[in-house]
Amino acid sequence: MTFQGWILILAFVGLLLALTRPVGLWLFALYEGRKTPLHAVLGPVERGFYRLSGIDPDEDQDWRRYAVHMLIFNAALLFFTYAVLRLQAFLPLNPLGFAGTSADLSFNTAVSFTTNTNWQSYGGESTLSNLSQMLGLTIHNFLSAATGIALAFALFRGFARRSAGTIGNFWADMTRVTLYLLLPICIVYALFLIASGVPQTLAQSVDLTTLEGAKQTLALGPVASQEAIKMLGTNGGGFFNANSAHPFENPTALTNFVQMLSIFTIGFGLTWTFGKAVGNPRQGWAILAAMLTIFLAGVTVTYAQEAAGNPIFHHLGVPGGNMEGKEVRFGIAASALFAVVTTAASCGAVNAMHDSFTALGGMIPLINIQLGEVVVGGVGAGIYGFLLFAILAVFVAGLMVGRTPEYVGKKIESREVKLAVLAIAVLPLVILGFSAIASVLPAGLAGPLNKGPHGFSEILYAFTSAVGNNGSAFAGLTANTPFYNGMLGVAMWIGRFFIIVPMLAIAGSLATKKYTPETAGSFPTTGPLWTGLLVGIVVIVGGLTFLPGLALGPIADHLAMIRGQLF
Repeated sequence: MTFQGWILILAFVGLLLALTRPVGLWLFALYEGRKTPLHAVLGPVERGFYRLSGIDPDEDQDWRRYAVHMLIFNAALLFFTYAVLRLQAFLPLNPLGFAGTSADLSFNTAVSFTTNTNWQSYGGESTLSNLSQMLGLTIHNFLSAATGIALAFALFRGFARRSAGTIGNFWADMTRVTLYLLLPICIVYALFLIASGVPQTLAQSVDLTTLEGAKQTLALGPVASQEAIKMLGTNGGGFFNANSAHPFENPTALTNFVQMLSIFTIGFGLTWTFGKAVGNPRQGWAILAAMLTIFLAGVTVTYAQEAAGNPIFHHLGVPGGNMEGKEVRFGIAASALFAVVTTAASCGAVNAMHDSFTALGGMIPLINIQLGEVVVGGVGAGIYGFLLFAILAVFVAGLMVGRTPEYVGKKIESREVKLAVLAIAVLPLVILGFSAIASVLPAGLAGPLNKGPHGFSEILYAFTSAVGNNGSAFAGLTANTPFYNGMLGVAMWIGRFFIIVPMLAIAGSLATKKYTPETAGSFPTTGPLWTGLLVGIVVIVGGLTFLPGLALGPIADHLAMIRGQLF
């Protein structure tokens, strides 16, 4: 580890904290439906959309209507993208004449981008046309991110409203988030990327002659526009197969830093928005403190392990940190930080190959996802996932003090606790169950590049990434097969919507309750004690549910490395 590496990490956290309140204020205006400075220009567009679609933005929905409209909308997007990918050969903007993708790959990709997972079992530049990238995929980058933020707003209203039967309007939330937040930022962001050297063109390739005189074809396309929302919306799907390790997606150390900032910015801002929504910003800061505690612990371990390097190489007389699978223009610190950021935030973009990390260095990204993608998490999904853990934490606190648990003025009763447990239990059950199936069937065992513990980690990471809607990969698993495309597609759908529906049911239940003022006997939910309890619940619940997988995977792999050094 170096002084410069720690300066990078501290500067990253410092800038994020400085942006938290301004971003949170903007999000709070959208949450309340208040006007922003952009309404003077974009207000007519919003109203025109409502008129054309027959939507009344002032008509609130109960949690069931909100959930049904959300599910229908996402199902329609899934079928649309599936059709685009299958019919790619007959559609325009396909100068290289790519054929339509197979049925299993189309299913996997359509589910992947609909669920904000953006898992890719294909190489973008060698499989998809510009139209498929723009119309089939980028549209999901905006709308799946907007869906996550809209759902977070719905849960906020559940906590904030009193004796109400509604939690907002799904269509109004989606429209406002897309129009006044995601699109404006991405326009500016894309221009910055273009100025930094990221391509933005409808040409799909260019032929050139290298310095050695060889002929080479470079893939191009509308990269900057997809890259901007890929990061801001914590999507992660790369235009190129190498993702953010590719110089056309992430050319410099500055673009790398800005991309990491953009992954976390909305997630940080939503914590402040929650505090403002419930009338106590300290509630939001307490959640952010818990997230940061887990995040910084993960960064420390990953950076330390990657900087220490492979003990087997040291035994052979090769000193230094682990640079395998990393870009020289980023180095160890920026690669380790990016790996923890992208898995803490359910983004899935990578600027290094996690399969080449040391055993314990690669374990931290795996743990980040297995904790439920709540360590900042995806836009919207992170904060509503963390609030599910907060419900469990306040329930445990209520047991300790012998009172009915209360959180931000709402009594947490058996219905809310059962629904929270149901939503949280989906993650380990599906991940471990699907990983077990893949570990015994020939079709599953054909996928890993490595054998033994590391090969198991490749399988475990794939299903962890899919169910957690992260999308990153160890990059050692051959996943473009009917078995993995089908299994991972089902895992992604369950991981997204089997959590959302119970969460919305909690929002609807909380909205109907009256406000309960704090008393001297209430458990405080804003101080260090509460933050520590939150961290403990997240780590303990995640650790206990995934201990079998971790013991058989990265930890066993680490012990194998040590044995290789000693013997």
